Amino acid sequence: MTPELVTPPIILLLWTLLGYLLGSIPFGSIVTHVMGLGDLRQIGSGNIGATNVLRTGSKLGAGLTLAADIGKAGATVFLARYLVAEDAAQLAGLAAILGHCYPIWLKFQGGKGVATFFGLLFVLAWPIGLAAGLAWLSTAALFKYSSLASLTAAAVIPIIVLFFPSNNLFLLSISLMALIFWRHKGNIIRLLNSTESKIGHK
Repeated sequence: MTPELVTPPIILLLWTLLGYLLGSIPFGSIVTHVMGLGDLRQIGSGNIGATNVLRTGSKLGAGLTLAADIGKAGATVFLARYLVAEDAAQLAGLAAILGHCYPIWLKFQGGKGVATFFGLLFVLAWPIGLAAGLAWLSTAALFKYSSLASLTAAAVIPIIVLFFPSNNLFLLSISLMALIFWRHKGNIIRLLNSTESKIGHK
């Protein structure tokens, strides 16, 4: 259910801090500023993720933001696993998502954590990441709601992990699902009230 703890606590703490700092880099805000698209926090939902960047009308900006947000979590997990061990990789990856959601540079007002969620999954266990990606794509194609697609992807991961040969990701998957749902609490209310914006709508 959880990875074997083999890394000294001080090393785990350092990788948690590093993961948080890498995850807290607000690529959405950086991309929109460099491209002259305005202050992302004053656009659409005010979120710093790729979905809100798309509301500026720039598909390139949204694509760059998506790639960077996926990459920062993926790179964190890859480095921690390669240089330390699995326990450090999982903890650093989770910290990267928390950094994206609560970045110190933006007074802890960050994104929803979805792109970083995928970056972590694809590096930790790509078949699970692929399953999450397919869940997102199919839900988005059917209902046109990015938030609903993200919630669906997060919800199916703990179920999929139970059938995975090595299920030391279960506790992490539950933590990720809880975090994604918490960050989407406003979206859940809007979905229930039929007031949520669809993909591509401002």
